[in-house]
Formats: sequence, structure tokens, C-alpha cells
Amino acid sequence: MTNSIGIIGLGIMGGAMARNLIAAGWQVFGHDTDAARMAIPGLTACADATEVAGRTTLLLTSLPSVKAVMATAEAIAATGLPPRTVIEASTLALEDKLRFHDILNATGHIPLDCPISGTGSQAITKDLVIYASGNAQAIEATRLAFAAFTRAVHDVGVFGNGTRMKLVANLLVAIHNVASAEAMVLGMKAGLDPKQVADLVMAGAGTSRVFELRAPMMVTGDYLPATMKVDIWQKDMDIIGHFATALGVPTPTFSATLPIYAAAQAQGHGSDDTAAVCAVLEGMAAVKR
Repeated sequence: MTNSIGIIGLGIMGGAMARNLIAAGWQVFGHDTDAARMAIPGLTACADATEVAGRTTLLLTSLPSVKAVMATAEAIAATGLPPRTVIEASTLALEDKLRFHDILNATGHIPLDCPISGTGSQAITKDLVIYASGNAQAIEATRLAFAAFTRAVHDVGVFGNGTRMKLVANLLVAIHNVASAEAMVLGMKAGLDPKQVADLVMAGAGTSRVFELRAPMMVTGDYLPATMKVDIWQKDMDIIGHFATALGVPTPTFSATLPIYAAAQAQGHGSDDTAAVCAVLEGMAAVKR
């Protein structure tokens, strides 16, 4: 019997996950408010989240806003269906994830907090890591599905720990991305070939996964297609900042990146990949390519 899953939200991440699941032989039911995103070969398009929930017992939400996530949770809760396992993979504030949990848990469904570490380009190649949290048995039961679109799944404990872990990881992503741009601009201003700078950093001790993903875009100065848009990343940055502040944790290095991302947005890079912070620093350094 074919395994089945429903995906609500078929953007950069959700669409890539759907394609990989279909390629692995899964029956995928999907819904997105943008009908064009449902034109995935092999996908069974559904009219709304309620229809998706009616077609399969395993659901995954990958949505761009708190409003969309809560509306989806409420729609599933209102169906009166037997328990569904609902994997929430979006990046949200912890309090919003807990509200998602309470809406579904109150009607007998099993919510899982499973944020994803990785970019859109990594999603295409299944180079994603899942920070899974919530009901341990449900997490174990979803591992076959996760195996179709990730390289690793980690059970990090109680519901909400997935988000806590994701915010820790994203803090470093924010820093590494600006640090990568800073290094590239220093090399360019010093007269070095940008591709050689990227290649040799990757070959040495100074590299990072973020550098390896974003430096090629910085080499060419082409920040499309975006694997994480600056506009969307600003939402994630706000969540990280509030999380750290609430815990009383100083984040001087993270905080130093905030004006660079804000400048990228102000300079018209909102729809570009976050690697476009390199263009901001090039302007500040008066680099002429």
C-alpha cells in the first residue's frame, strides 16, 4: 500500500519536499493558496486544508505566516476527524508554536514541532535536517516520510524544543551569512579574484556550510533565485531577537548583523537571497567589480 501525506503550503520548501516525496513513491495530497504551486507532477491538489486532512492521516504544514498556520490548525481542529499527526515545519515564535499545539491537541490530534534546518536549494537535494519535538512515538512513526526529503532527523524532546533548537541554529546562520559577505568583500577590495577567494576559503579552516551555500552567489553578484528571501528572513531575525531577549541572553554578534539585513531590504533586495548582504557591504566599501 502506498504511503500518503498531505502538505499544506507548497512554496520553496513545501514544494521541494512534495517533489521528493513523490519521487520516493509517496502519494502526496497538497494545498496552497497559489493554485500555480499545486501544478506539481504526481501531486493530488486539494481545495483547502480541510480536504487535505480528509484524505490522509499524516499532514505537514510549511507556511509563511502565523496567521496562515493558525488558520490551518483551526481548520483541521474543526473537521471532527479522527486523530491526525500534524507536522509543523515553519519557523515561528515559540509562543505561536505552543498555541498551534493547544488548538490541535484539544481536539485529539497529535501536533509535532519540526522546524527545518536548510535552505530552499538544500531542500531540492534532500540536504535538510529536522529538529523534531513532541510525541516520541509519533516522531518515530514519521521517520519514513522524513527520510524521503531529509538527510537527518533528530528527536530533541518535548514539543517546542524543535523551535528552540532552530532559533539557536538560525542565530548562527544570520552571523555566518554576514561574515561570509564581509570576507568576500575584503578579498575583492584587496584585488583578489572573488571565485578564488570562495574556493580557497572553502578549502580551509574558515569555511562554513553557510559560506559554501552563499559564497557562489556572492562571487557572481546574482542573488536570484532566492533560497531564503531577505523579506522573509527579517521575520526570522525578529523571532530570534525576541527569543534571546526574553531569556536575558546577550547577542552582540547577532545584533551587529541587524543593520546589514535592514540595509539590504531598504536597498531593494527584499526579494533577493539573503546573500545580497554582500551587495550592501560592497557599497559600504566602495568596491568596483
